[in-house]
Parts: sequence; C-alpha cells; structure tokens
Amino acid sequence: TDVAITSALPWDLARFPVRSFEHAKDGLDVLIELGGQINAHQTAYLKARGTKLVSYCCGPEYVQMIEAMIFSRRLCDSVFINQRYDEVWAIPQVMETSADFFAVLRRCQVREVPFVWDPMCLEMRSRELPFAGEYRPQHAPMRVSVMEANIDVLKFCLYPLLITESAYRSAPQKIGYVHVTNAAHLARTSPEFIGIAHHLDLVRDGRVSFVDRHDTPQFLSAHTDVVVSHQWGLALNYFYFDVCWNGYALVHNAHLCNEVGYFYPGNDVSEGARQLVQALTHHNDEWEEYRVRQRHAIRPFLSTHEPLIARYDELLGALVAGSTARAGAALIH
Repeated sequence: TDVAITSALPWDLARFPVRSFEHAKDGLDVLIELGGQINAHQTAYLKARGTKLVSYCCGPEYVQMIEAMIFSRRLCDSVFINQRYDEVWAIPQVMETSADFFAVLRRCQVREVPFVWDPMCLEMRSRELPFAGEYRPQHAPMRVSVMEANIDVLKFCLYPLLITESAYRSAPQKIGYVHVTNAAHLARTSPEFIGIAHHLDLVRDGRVSFVDRHDTPQFLSAHTDVVVSHQWGLALNYFYFDVCWNGYALVHNAHLCNEVGYFYPGNDVSEGARQLVQALTHHNDEWEEYRVRQRHAIRPFLSTHEPLIARYDELLGALVAGSTARAGAALIH
C-alpha cells in the first residue's frame, strides 16, 4: 500500500519487518496477497520475473458483493479482478459461499487452506486489563453480551437476542443484564428492529441495552460473563477464539470449531437457550478448567501448531512444483 513505513505503525518493525512493493519486488519468489491488492502493472512486473502469485481469501466476498449489488451498498468505485494468479487460497469458512466465485472470476484453482489464529494481538490489548483480560467469576447474576458485527446477514444479533430471551423466560434470575454492541443505530433508526424488540421481555423489563461498537477485550473484561453468538455461512472467526482463550463462556453455532465454548446447531434457538442456561448455571463451577480446555481446543488453529505449519509447507511446495512441471511440459511440447 501507500502507507508510510515508520515507527508509528502499531507493531514492532524489528519483529515483523515490512517492505514497500518497490523495495521488495525484485526479491520475490512468491507473493501471497492478503487484504490489499496489487494492480495490473505490478502484477505484470512480477509475472515477467517468474514470481508466483497467490490470492489468499479470508472474506465472504460473494456475499459482500451481492449485498452491494442488491442493496446499493457501495464497496468500490470500480472493480478490478486480477486474473493472473497462480492459485487462490481460501480459508474453510468462506469456501461454501465464495470458492466458485473466486475460481471463475480469477480463472484458477481454489485450494482450501487452514485457518490461522494467534493470541498475540489479544494479549497485547489485554495486558493492562484486570487479570490480563482473563475471566473471573463475579458471584452475581451473570452478564450476557451479544457482539455481532451487524453489517450483513452473516453475523447479526437477532438470533442471539432470541436465544437470550428464551433463556430469560425460563430462568430470569440467572441473567443480570444484557448488552448488544454494534446495535445502537438499529435501536434508534430501524422500525423493524424496534418493532421486534418491543415484544421481548428483556426490553420490557429493562434488562438490555443496545450500544455502539466497543473494543472486544475491554468490553469482555468490564461487562461480560457469557457471550451469545450466531453465524450464517461464516463458521470460523477470530472473535470466537478471542472470547474462549481468556475463559469467557461462548454460546455459538460455529460448526467448524464446535469443540470450543457451548455449541448449538444451526438456528436451533431452543438448544441455544439450553446451552446458555447451562453456562449461566455451571460455568463458574469450573471456570479455570474451562479456560484450559478452550486453549487445548484452539491449539490446532495456532500459528505454532506443527501440523498446520506442515500443511502450509505442502501448499508452497505444490505451488512451486506445479509451476515447474507446467514449464517443463511446455518446453517438451
């Protein structure tokens, strides 16, 4: 990107060195593009040098693009689809919705690659918090938080609200208060959201607030015992691991990590409410053991997990070997 590389960047440049494209372009065997995007001229330069180019896709781009089209939610002024990648690598949670979208438009094979998470950012943001951001029982009715992004259909707060409402109806004494973040605009300006919310006992009894966006570690530490979550087509997310790594109860339906937290399947509100009541009732009985179990369950996703590292070695090896084989075949022909 055009961002200046200075000590003002929010990471340790000695530990994580950064180079501009201009400084790095002549020393690359493989470029893995993630988040940003190189342009057509930069692509042509690398391809002329024989650099292998990978598009690493970690967003549900098909869903985001069709929502932009249907609802006039502008994503960009113009669409640049780079069709000169050697491979597309996509993480598991976006394969179902977006893999063929990537394959057709980028004109190359899509490979599913392991999802990778590391606690370094969580620990950096949590180190000044009480108990370094780790969960501690409050010995009071438990506080529930719903922290969905609320920007598309994939992660929205309504199902978690229905789950929490159902649990509240069956065990009102166990819920102290509920916060729904990223939702103040809905509670102020959406007639549909307001109309549904008025039918909830949580709202009628004054036990829920709809608030703005908050920093996850800080909000967990200050306001949360249990998180209730729901996804639709995005069954892995950093957020789940941020919650569970530090020992907070997570009630969720993300089947690609169903060993973490308290899992319910699909859109099963009744089972979600049962899991929430289970967490409200028993989480504090084994909160330390729970944190140990969560970190063990998250281990396969860590950047230090040897089988995960080996898989990326295989992917890089196949990328280079495949291009070498194609070049050899062309030469023989």
